[in-house]
Amino acid sequence: MALSMASDGYSSGPSRSIRSLRQLLIVFVLTALTAVAALVPAPSANAATSQFRGMNWAVLGDNFSTGTLVVQGLSQSDSYATVRAKANALYDYMEYTMGVNTVRLPINTHTVANTSWWNSYRGAIDAATDRGFKVILAYWEDGAASGGRITNLAAWNSMWSTVTNTYGSNSNVYFEPMNEPHGYSSAEWRNVAANWLSTHTSAVPGRVLIGGTGFSQDLRDICNDSRFNSTLLSFHYYAFFYSAMTYDAFRSHIQTLLGNCASRAIATEFGAPMSTGLNYADANSTDNFVRYLRAMAQVMRDNQMGGTYWPALGGKPTGSLGYDHYSMYALGGSGTNLTLTIRNQSGADRIRYGWGDIVRDSTPSPQPETFYRIDARHSGKAMDVQQANTNNGARVDQYTYGGNPWQQWQFQDAGSGYWRIVSRHSGKCLDVVGASTADGAELIQYTCGTGTNQQFQMVANGSYFQLRARHSGKCVDVPSASTADGVILKQYPCNTGANQQWSRTAV
Repeated sequence: MALSMASDGYSSGPSRSIRSLRQLLIVFVLTALTAVAALVPAPSANAATSQFRGMNWAVLGDNFSTGTLVVQGLSQSDSYATVRAKANALYDYMEYTMGVNTVRLPINTHTVANTSWWNSYRGAIDAATDRGFKVILAYWEDGAASGGRITNLAAWNSMWSTVTNTYGSNSNVYFEPMNEPHGYSSAEWRNVAANWLSTHTSAVPGRVLIGGTGFSQDLRDICNDSRFNSTLLSFHYYAFFYSAMTYDAFRSHIQTLLGNCASRAIATEFGAPMSTGLNYADANSTDNFVRYLRAMAQVMRDNQMGGTYWPALGGKPTGSLGYDHYSMYALGGSGTNLTLTIRNQSGADRIRYGWGDIVRDSTPSPQPETFYRIDARHSGKAMDVQQANTNNGARVDQYTYGGNPWQQWQFQDAGSGYWRIVSRHSGKCLDVVGASTADGAELIQYTCGTGTNQQFQMVANGSYFQLRARHSGKCVDVPSASTADGVILKQYPCNTGANQQWSRTAV
């Protein structure tokens, strides 16, 4: 509503004195409201960050690059649709094996300035946010030789303008102005970060992560700077930053560096070897990495901190391994049918413990056996051993559920996120015949062994799941989406069809 303060003499209508009184009252109210608003502090970032259960998806060779960033599993020739399909395949595995709901992705000026690749790379961002994941977009300096400083401020601001204008309104996207600003003094970095906030106003402060000083490893100065009261904070902590410590010393040191802002902190990088067989469930271990990771997880849990483990994929290859031995997953599959396998289950469990999950250090007491009926989504019919056969090689089909033991199955942990599916009536395992990797290979029952053709991953799709054979990466499928009794189950490339989606109900 517009107000005119100009006099109109003694024209008809309300008297000039009444109008003047009304205008004075409006001015008074507006002034009072302005004064009250000035007393109300800016909204602070959410207390506690345990909702961030994440992984870093990185370039194989690390994210410091003088060119575009292409994270492991993607190719710069990939289209948007291909990137999105690959990303969804990987997110399926991350979500199902560890309950991941956040991915931290790298950007640099070259990546965003390369319009063709940026438009494709956005498929990884959009695939995540569309499924409800949070995405942290973090800037890596454009080449390791730049020594922890922004190499070109104009290009950096231009990049961030593009990114924040694109995703500023997406509540699932978070912005990290710089990864590890170790080339700046504390005062310099805080000024750079404060200028970023005032420049990129389309980025909501509550969805901005300001890194700590040094290698993002000390939050105390950032925490105490009122310019960042409304932001989240990014924290890094690795064992190799420091000399060996006891478990208690690690815990104390981590807590000290968090300052008074642990409730706003996200551990955006922490990690330890996952390929060397370390037992992260051993509370009495004298291994420095085990003590470190257990301490890190405990501090996160104590403070309800979220975190993004470094890395899920990518990173600096270790020696002649060809991969970063900190990486949580081994990448498999091909094309858009990518697969992930956990390298160290005790390590994965320790990360989940840090996120607040219930994880036991010791072997749990034996639990009563649980059997399930397994139903195809499209037909509602149950996985069934044909003709109640107990022999090796008996085929497995779908059939109307009758409460029979040959329609009931037990899930036995095969490790690394895979399961053996055991028939109640015969004690034999669901098996891809002949360990075939061909499309159309039949599902049978066979004496349980160690073969990967008897190991299946449950890949979540809402309240349903796919059953992916470990040896082939293909899915258990009801051919032609038939709803008839007696149709033999086969393996085919995984897709979105309801005839590859299953549910299970305890019986």
